[in-house]
Amino acid sequence: MSGSRYRKVPTARLSRFAAFGQLAGGVAANVLGEGARRLARGEAPKLSELLLTPGNATRVADQLSRLRGAAMKLGQMISLDAGDVLPRELTEILARLRDSAHYMPPAQLEKVLNAQWGAGWRTKFRGFGAQPIAAASIGQVHKAVLPDGQVLAIKVQYPGIASSIDADVDNVATLLRVSGLLPQGLDVNLLLSEAKRQLHEESDYLREAEMMQSYGRMLSGEDAFLVPRPYAPLSGKNVLAMDFIEARPIESLLSAPGEMRNKAMAALLGLTLRELFSFGFMQTDPNFANFRWQPETGKLVLLDFGAARDVPVETAQAYRRMLRAGLAEDREALRAALVDVGFVSEQQVARHGAAFDRMLDVLIGHLGKPGLFDFADRSFVEQVRAEAETVAADRASWHIPPVDTLFVQRKVSGTALLAIRMKAQLPLREMVAEAIGDGEPPQATLRRAVG
Repeated sequence: MSGSRYRKVPTARLSRFAAFGQLAGGVAANVLGEGARRLARGEAPKLSELLLTPGNATRVADQLSRLRGAAMKLGQMISLDAGDVLPRELTEILARLRDSAHYMPPAQLEKVLNAQWGAGWRTKFRGFGAQPIAAASIGQVHKAVLPDGQVLAIKVQYPGIASSIDADVDNVATLLRVSGLLPQGLDVNLLLSEAKRQLHEESDYLREAEMMQSYGRMLSGEDAFLVPRPYAPLSGKNVLAMDFIEARPIESLLSAPGEMRNKAMAALLGLTLRELFSFGFMQTDPNFANFRWQPETGKLVLLDFGAARDVPVETAQAYRRMLRAGLAEDREALRAALVDVGFVSEQQVARHGAAFDRMLDVLIGHLGKPGLFDFADRSFVEQVRAEAETVAADRASWHIPPVDTLFVQRKVSGTALLAIRMKAQLPLREMVAEAIGDGEPPQATLRRAVG
């Protein structure tokens, strides 16, 4: 592990605000420089094109990574929204944030743990790993061993993160507005308020411990999954201790035989459908780091329950109507269901009905096939992207879905992205039909998928 990945987290509000100012100034300088070069070549570049240069991509990703917290989390959240419709350059900027977290220097870590456990906290352990085994937007994880030999994972929150959430979200929103990437008339206040609420919940590790226990109870007795248990004596609002479960990153499945990949992805996709239609409770952060795999047992380890939340009945019902219309290949009903669930507005459908119909025809033709669905087959994406870009170009009709739909779709899209990455082949139509109560269990087709 390179020492260059250690970087102090700015905790004071002034220093974080200055970092945003520095970021805005650097981006502006890059825009001016690139604009001058293009004008000299006789081009007339758009502002959005100047903002999405490789230099600005690096600058934005690195600065948000250094700030951690809400700034980095928002980038991660946006980067998981399917990516098939967002501009490629913006997708690349945001995707950099998935794996670019820095670690707290040892002195800063020591200060946080002294505040949580007292100055003599090392006597509570037989061993405590000084180097983190993982790092993310809100905290980093260390491996530790108790005197009785029990092995724990200790998640330590970065200092000042919770108190910086509101200001960081506002600063990111301001950057998006002044950049011109958001239309001036688009009201994002409700979305920003919900993002703040969600991030405050994620920064409360006592709440996450409760969510972890709830999720563990829902999956108790199931062979496919493992959920760690919180260790209450060492847990608090800013430090969460839990079972350490030995497992590999989910990406290691890529080197496994196809039947293993299909079995694992069938379990994860099936779990997402159960969260939506059976549990009414969903872990809405599908970051790949939150899934791990045990090759020797085939079990999947589920991590990070800070983003777990209830799914409103009306949201689940709207998704059920949408999927039912899709299975029936009823374009009229599907268009109405998309408005109902909040993906598009009535205004957008009225102004771009023909484009939506062409997108729906492509999606129904590709996704509605019976038998095994090949997630790696992305032949339809360019057709959908071309139509979506036509709609997106009409900035006056931009529409923000309801926040509950956004969080559910974040999990659905993230799970689909993982299935694409794993090149999974699954009985998608049959799995969806069973989940919404419109079909028989897809065991026969699934057996063909997993061997």
